[in-house]
Amino acid sequence: MASAVIVVDMLRGFLEEGYCLYCGPGARRIIPAVQELLAREATRGSQVFYLVDSHAPNDLEFQMFPPHCIRDTRESEVITELLSYPGQLIAKSRFSGFFGTRLEKLLADIKPDKVIVCGVCTDICVLHTVADLRNRDYVVEVPVDCVASFDDRAHSFALDHMEKALGAKLTGVAPIKRTTPKFTISDTVLSGETSDVYFARTVEILRKEGLNPVTTMEVFPGRDGILCGMEEVIALLQKVLPEGQREVWALAEGEPMARKEVVMRITAPYQSYGVYETVYLGMLAHASGWATAARQVVGAARGVPVISFGARHVHPQVAATMDYAAVVGGCAGCSSISGAKLAGVTPAGTMPHALIVVMGDTVAATLAFDKHMPPDVPRISLVDTFKDEAEESLRVAQALGERLKGVRLDTPAERGGVTPDLVKEVRARLDLAGFPGVKIFVSGGLDPQRIAEFVQTGAPVDYFGIGSHISGAAPIDFTADLHAVAGKPVAKRGRIPGLTPSPRLKRVL
Repeated sequence: MASAVIVVDMLRGFLEEGYCLYCGPGARRIIPAVQELLAREATRGSQVFYLVDSHAPNDLEFQMFPPHCIRDTRESEVITELLSYPGQLIAKSRFSGFFGTRLEKLLADIKPDKVIVCGVCTDICVLHTVADLRNRDYVVEVPVDCVASFDDRAHSFALDHMEKALGAKLTGVAPIKRTTPKFTISDTVLSGETSDVYFARTVEILRKEGLNPVTTMEVFPGRDGILCGMEEVIALLQKVLPEGQREVWALAEGEPMARKEVVMRITAPYQSYGVYETVYLGMLAHASGWATAARQVVGAARGVPVISFGARHVHPQVAATMDYAAVVGGCAGCSSISGAKLAGVTPAGTMPHALIVVMGDTVAATLAFDKHMPPDVPRISLVDTFKDEAEESLRVAQALGERLKGVRLDTPAERGGVTPDLVKEVRARLDLAGFPGVKIFVSGGLDPQRIAEFVQTGAPVDYFGIGSHISGAAPIDFTADLHAVAGKPVAKRGRIPGLTPSPRLKRVL
């Protein structure tokens, strides 16, 4: 079954300046994301429906709102940016796309596996249409970068309500595509030097006793989270488990996991993997902790891309794994070269204060960056070093023109940090000066609570950079228990002998 896409009120009357219910430049910024969504879903054979506000001249709704989108007027037409994306037009005169329309029958005919809803306004027609979809038991996704409203607080409330009360899934329009990572297992790990000594002694004793039964080990976490590190564990087990005598079942990288849920089951001769219990538990513990923290900030960002900036907070030997785990957790990118290589993404970053301080001027540093960096590196200027952030933003925008892709606000705590009001001021000044395409990147001590403040107050942030909330996340404790020896169910006290029912596991080796 294909999906259905419902595009709500992407009309001239709401998205073109001069009409009485124009939703503003913030709403216009979702247009490229909606275009990307429609292009993507077209390749998947999804059915597209355009809900079109279309009122009679004396509509009762005009007792609440000014007369708008009267049928057969330009105000009630789909915006020109979407005309090349085919779909069926459905005229409506109420908030919900189901009231007095043929939408219900059209959806019943195609039986979509899910319905994706985008458009304006989040808190009015989008919300009511999503509610009626959920009341009809459709699986609903709302890509948060494809919905907008003229009321920032109502927009945020509506997203929360759709997710937590109605059960719609909030998504981003373009999930990160990762390549399969290539983990190299070092000789130090393979030699057992990074293992607890008692596992090495156990294998030595069993070898001298001539005991090497086929055993089944189950691994589970101590708390809920996002599973990460499994690809590295598989790379280890592929090297040490004997072919023809191994069977490994596991959850996939990036899957949510529940406390005490079995995430991996190993069946093989014990001596082949017994010494590595410390290793694979450690791989899963730290990576899952980082990925879980990343998922928290990505969820708080409500579709605004998040970049991992945490490499400076960890030992260089684990920086790549940390940034890789952040991408698994949902970050759109990471700053370290090694982490990006492992995750199969392009390393992301702007410029440091050091470049600006050495050159003595933000504009001079940005021009030098533009002069010497390859064309595919985005021109994003750091604008809080010497002057007011809004002033510096205008200076670099005027110097680079269309080549400037964004500005980064990283105001230190000594100056009050970056605030929603500061972001709104920078956005307004850039727009007024004719630079609406310059993106705003915010970093500096961010966590889910601070990110939620930006989102809930409608601060027009285009990217968040997150450091220590991800890199400093606590590991998730994992436990490994033997559940069968030589085919006989066993378990230590407090555990149930034999295999634990784990229907989500898939065989990986």
